[in-house]
Amino acid sequence: MNKIKRTPIVILNFKTYLESTGKNALKLAIASELVAEETGVNMVVAPQSPDIYSISNEVKIPVFAQHVDAVNSGGHTGSTLVECVEEAGAVGSLINHSEQRMKLADIDVVVKKTMEKNMVSVLCTNNIETSAAAATLKPDFVAIEPPELIGSGIPVSKAEPEIVEGTVDIIHEINPKIGVLCGAGISTGDDMKAALDLGAEGVLLASGIILAEDPKEALLNLVSKI
Repeated sequence: MNKIKRTPIVILNFKTYLESTGKNALKLAIASELVAEETGVNMVVAPQSPDIYSISNEVKIPVFAQHVDAVNSGGHTGSTLVECVEEAGAVGSLINHSEQRMKLADIDVVVKKTMEKNMVSVLCTNNIETSAAAATLKPDFVAIEPPELIGSGIPVSKAEPEIVEGTVDIIHEINPKIGVLCGAGISTGDDMKAALDLGAEGVLLASGIILAEDPKEALLNLVSKI
């Protein structure tokens, strides 16, 4: 598959937790798929690059890369090609996550590369101003995530709702075709409902689900108030 249905969407970033690595990553992806089937909510998983192939061959929900580099094929040891994650089964990628910041020129290159491959681009930003700049690059989604709230358990949709609202307003003014996602501190049904009420089309989250005692139940709770 290539482009995904817009609303609502949940992107689960596996990061590098042991709870979402290797065999655990596959279990988490299968749980995500079951929740998608039970609820009709669009679930997307973003595992570490070595896990993309095995997961994409076991589940039908979209699989994203966590990061790709602005390089062409050749001598770039340690870098990750868009073509590589695409062949492994990824249909999109996170770009410029707060834990993997990129130069503006490199962001532009990666957005264009994903566009050429008809892959989904999710460009992460940290405030209204960078969101406005991001919109000019024409990604499919902008995910607003103030870095100080990531992993804090304090959802941006409640702590700094004006950032979400401001991002939605500026993105829609510049390019209404770009979707806005809300990240940082999201973990419960109340958090997701608040994000959607502020105009976001979904959420990008990680630890609130991955480190939960029962990730599937945590995901069901997340989408329970939609």
